[in-house]
Amino acid sequence: MSKSGFTDPLHGITLERIVTRLVKHYGWEELGRQINLNCFTSNPSVASSLKFLRKTPWARQKVESLFVNTDWTQDKS
Repeated sequence: MSKSGFTDPLHGITLERIVTRLVKHYGWEELGRQINLNCFTSNPSVASSLKFLRKTPWARQKVESLFVNTDWTQDKS
């Protein structure tokens, strides 16, 4: 636990794992609707998305926020 008493929900989860799980859960089309980024809507791939998200902190924050707020009990896997 951190000093504030809360743990980081993303601790130990790589960006690649986050994107992969979101794509598996939502699919590219829905993910692009949830977060309107070209890396999700125009010829999407995990590799191209990772390249963009690693260079773009505001976009990465949106992806991480969606991951944390996703209801995984409805996971399709």
